[in-house]
Amino acid sequence: MGSPDFSVPILHELRDAGHDIAAVYCRPPRPAGRGQKERKCAVHAAADEAGLEVRTPKSLKDEAAQADFAALDPDAAVVAAYGLILPKAILDVPKHGCLNVHASLLPRWRGAAPIQRAIEAGDAETGVTIMRMDEGLDTGGMLLAERVAITPAATGGSLHDDLSAMGARLIVEALGGLAEGALEATPQPEDGVTYARKLDRAEARIDFSEPAQVIERRLRAFDPWPGGYTELEGVRLKILSAVVSDGSGEPGVTLDEALTIGCGRGSIAPTRVQLAGKSPMSTGDFLRGAPVPAGIRLGHGD
Repeated sequence: MGSPDFSVPILHELRDAGHDIAAVYCRPPRPAGRGQKERKCAVHAAADEAGLEVRTPKSLKDEAAQADFAALDPDAAVVAAYGLILPKAILDVPKHGCLNVHASLLPRWRGAAPIQRAIEAGDAETGVTIMRMDEGLDTGGMLLAERVAITPAATGGSLHDDLSAMGARLIVEALGGLAEGALEATPQPEDGVTYARKLDRAEARIDFSEPAQVIERRLRAFDPWPGGYTELEGVRLKILSAVVSDGSGEPGVTLDEALTIGCGRGSIAPTRVQLAGKSPMSTGDFLRGAPVPAGIRLGHGD
């Protein structure tokens, strides 16, 4: 049970390990692109390619969908970023339960965007937790967990890929342990609970009144989506990557001719940018074509 790219390596690993996949559940196709043609999610496409049965119910709360699931008589359900709520009538069906591949070290970062929120918060590490689901929001007992350091260069995209691969390996290990009776769920600690709220497109707009370190972490966390942008003389300028820089000045104002920008504390130096309607490029290449003097205020406009 999964939908986005994060879940595809998990599906592949389950098949490669020899598990009998009775069915694949994912979100229904949605209109996408300029033509608004219905597009299958990543897991749906991968399951089709593998010749697996795909089911795309809009909800699992009606009795017909629940009866269809129960008829599969599954030993376990593997859930990874599925996108639908699993009611108790679903959770109770599999012999070993519904096992969630969650991209954080629970109970930290329960919720929708654990990968990005961990980077944004400046966490030193994160990981994957295999959890037996209950009716709460990522509150179930933990079966396995593995840690990984968050490097200074980690982005939302790179950490997403690392944790997806880790989750694929761990879920196979967890299923083996459950089958052998060698794995027990451990309740989550009551201390250290945090929630990873869903990403919002509005968060992409950079607030230069914040400290430079906070802005730099957020740019990495939100790469590739929702990204980070400001306005340069009324034109949207995406800042694709940046480093914390020496120097300080008025927030949102360029400090030099290298596009160093003052922040609430410290400054940032963009390293890759993209002006609206143009291709991404290094800041050096951008400035050679469109010099920006010191003293220019960014961030005004829509």
